[in-house]
Amino acid sequence: MRYQRAESPLKLDGLVAARTFFAGCIADADPSRESLWVAHVDEQARCLHVSRHDGDAAFADFPLRDIVIDAAKHGSAGIVLAHNHPSGDACPSEADRRATRRLATAAEALDCTVLDHLVFAGVDCTSFRQIGLL
Repeated sequence: MRYQRAESPLKLDGLVAARTFFAGCIADADPSRESLWVAHVDEQARCLHVSRHDGDAAFADFPLRDIVIDAAKHGSAGIVLAHNHPSGDACPSEADRRATRRLATAAEALDCTVLDHLVFAGVDCTSFRQIGLL
C-alpha cells in the first residue's frame, strides 16, 4: 500500500498571506475587467472555498446572496474578499464600501466575519481592515 502526504491547506492568516494569494488570482484575470474573488475560511484561517465573480471595466459583480449561501454551505467562520480596479486607483469606491458593509451585516447572522477586503490596482493594494473600514 502506498501513502501520500496531503498538501497543507492554504492559510489566509493575515494581510501578507491574503495579499500574496489574491495577487496571483488577479494576475490570472483579465486586467481590463473587474473581478471579485471570495475566499471562505475556517476558524484557523484555512481556505475552504474560493469563488470568482467577473464584472466589466468599472464594476465587479458582487453577488451578496451567493456569497452568503456559500458561507452557510461551507460552514465559513470568515470571508476574505479581493478585487481589482482596472482604473489604476486602489482606493475603495463608495460602491465597494457599501457592498462590503452589506455583506458584513448579512454574514454576521451566520456567525461569519468579513476579515478583509483587498483592492488591487497594478502593484498597489488597499486593505479595508488596515484603513479602518472593517
